[in-house]
Amino acid sequence: MSRIGKKPVAIPDGVTATVEGQTVKAKGPKGELSFVVNDEVLVKLDEGAIKVDPRDQSKQALSKWGMSRTMISNILNGVKTGFEKKLEISGVGYRAAMQGKNLQLSLGFSHEVVYQTPEGIQIQVPKPTEIVVSGIDKQRVGQVASEIREYRSPEPYKGKGVKYANETIVRKEGKKK
Repeated sequence: MSRIGKKPVAIPDGVTATVEGQTVKAKGPKGELSFVVNDEVLVKLDEGAIKVDPRDQSKQALSKWGMSRTMISNILNGVKTGFEKKLEISGVGYRAAMQGKNLQLSLGFSHEVVYQTPEGIQIQVPKPTEIVVSGIDKQRVGQVASEIREYRSPEPYKGKGVKYANETIVRKEGKKK
């Protein structure tokens, strides 16, 4: 039994949610999102909350039960408050800047790396060594942050590269004479 799946998802104030068959739609101050629930899971709207239940006790239905509830919770939180990931850049000469809608990164390569901002995602650069990726879709925000981090992942000897703000880099000791 899924402990997460048992809990109904409360609909926050200022958000309207509708359930049409297997599609859950949410509309709030930040925008509009929808999620199509797998056929092995039942979804119903009850008194200001969305209830998710497995259709039967098969392994497939039980494995998709908790994930469906979490996805519905994420779209409700996304249209209400949104999500954001912070990235930090460390290294001599490493910096970021916005160039129109594109993110321009200097990461020690012979050329500038230009990352085009996808639709529905906002990227801000409050400081040259800090990037804030925000949006209403949690999966897309994480994907964009991961793609930016991939250009220069932090290395373990000096810690140079792009890392998440809450990430800790396990440092290694260098060569000894």
